Amino acid sequence: MAPPPPIAAHALLVFLLQVGLLLSAALLLGRLANRLRMPAVVGELFAGVLFGPTVLGHLAPHLSTWLLPHTAAQFHLLDAIGQIGVVLLVGVTGMEVDLGLVRRKGTVALRVGLAGLITPLAAGIAAGLAAPHSLLSESTDRATFAFFVGVAMCVSALPVIAKTLSDMDLLHRNIGQLTIAAGVVDDVIGWLLLSIVSAMATVGVRGGTVATSVALLAVAILVSATVARPLVRRALTRSQRSAENGPAIATTVLIIVLGAAATQAMGFEAALGAFLGGLVIGSVSTADLARLAPLRTIVMSVFAPLFFATAGLRVDLTVLTRTVPLLAAVAALLIAVAGKFAGAYLGALSSKLTRWEALALAGGMNARGVIQIVVATVGLRVGVLTTTTYTIAILVAITTSLMAPPTLRQAMPHILLTEEETERRRALSVFRGPLSSADSDSEAA
Repeated sequence: MAPPPPIAAHALLVFLLQVGLLLSAALLLGRLANRLRMPAVVGELFAGVLFGPTVLGHLAPHLSTWLLPHTAAQFHLLDAIGQIGVVLLVGVTGMEVDLGLVRRKGTVALRVGLAGLITPLAAGIAAGLAAPHSLLSESTDRATFAFFVGVAMCVSALPVIAKTLSDMDLLHRNIGQLTIAAGVVDDVIGWLLLSIVSAMATVGVRGGTVATSVALLAVAILVSATVARPLVRRALTRSQRSAENGPAIATTVLIIVLGAAATQAMGFEAALGAFLGGLVIGSVSTADLARLAPLRTIVMSVFAPLFFATAGLRVDLTVLTRTVPLLAAVAALLIAVAGKFAGAYLGALSSKLTRWEALALAGGMNARGVIQIVVATVGLRVGVLTTTTYTIAILVAITTSLMAPPTLRQAMPHILLTEEETERRRALSVFRGPLSSADSDSEAA
C-alpha cells in the first residue's frame, strides 16, 4: 500500500500563517496583560477570541474563512499543535510539584478539592433541571443535560491554574502547591464524571461503565507510583550521561507524551497522564532540572501560548446578543463562581487555613479555563449541548480564568513567605531560570 501524500502546499501555507498570527497575537496580548499586572495567559486566551468568529469572523468574514477554513482536516492541524502544548504544559507543571508538601497536606488538598467540586456540581445539576427548554438540544433528555451542566460547573482547569501560578511566580508557594494538588483532585473526578455523562448521552450509563472507569483510574495512579518510577529513573540516568542537554529533554518529552497517550487510551483526558508523567519525573532523585530548563522555556514561551490561543477559536460570543442566552450566561456564571468559590473557601477554612489562604485557594480553583472548554467540546460532539449552550460554557470558562489573577493578587500579600518556600524557589530556579521582571515584582509583593 502506498503511503499517503504529503500535506498540500496551500494547506501548509495556511497552517504556517495560522501559527504565526496566533503566536504573534498571543505574545503581544500576553505582554499587554503583564503591563496591566495580569498573567500572560489572560492575553493569550483573548488572542484566539480575536481571530475567531467573535471578532475577525464578524468584521472580515471572507478573510476569516480563508485563514480559518471550516474544514476538519485543516483545523485539526491547529488542534494537534494545541494538544502538544497542553500536554507539555501540564507535564512541566507536574515536574514542579513538591510531593513532600502534597503528602503532608494531602488531607487538606482532598478536602478543598472535594468541597470545591461537590458544591458547584449540585448547583449545576439544579440549574440544568431549571433551564429553559429552548437551551436543550433535541437529541438529549433534561436529566442528561442537567448532569452535564453540573460536570461543566465543577471542573477546574489545571493548565490555566498552572500557567497563572507560573506567570505570577507562585508555584513555589505552599498555596500554589496546594492549589495544584486540589486542582488534580477536581480534574481526576471531573474526567471520571465526564466519561459517565458521555455514556449517558450515547449508549446509556451502566454500572459496568462506572466500575471500569474507576478501576482504570486506580491502575493509572498505581502504575505511576510503582512501576513507572524505576523505569523513568533508569531512562533519565542514561539520557543525562550525554554532555548535551538534547537526550535528557527528548527523554522527558517522551515520558510525558507516553503518559498522556496511556490515559487517553483509558478514556480519560491526555492531560491527566501528562501530569502523572511530570510528577514521576519530578520525584526521581536523578532528574537534573537544570538540564531540562530549555524545555520549560520553549513550552512556556511557544507551545503554551499557542494552546491558549487555539482554545478561543471556536468561541462565538455574538450569540449572547439574544436575551435568553445572555440571561442564561449570567446565571451560569453566577452559579459557577458562587458554587466553586464557596466550596473551596469553606473547605480551606475547615482545614484550619487562614481566610487569606482560603481566598487564594478559592480564587485559583475557580478558574475553569480549557478543561471546561474540553468538556464543552465533548458535549457539543455527543449532542448534549447546542452552539448557544457551548458558547455559554466557554464564556464561563474564560471569565472565571480572568477572575483568578486579581483574587490571588489581593490575597498573597497577606500570606507570609516561609523559609521552606524560599528554599523551594531556589531549588526550582535552575529549572525556571533567573527571575524575570514580572517574577521579581511578584516576589516583592
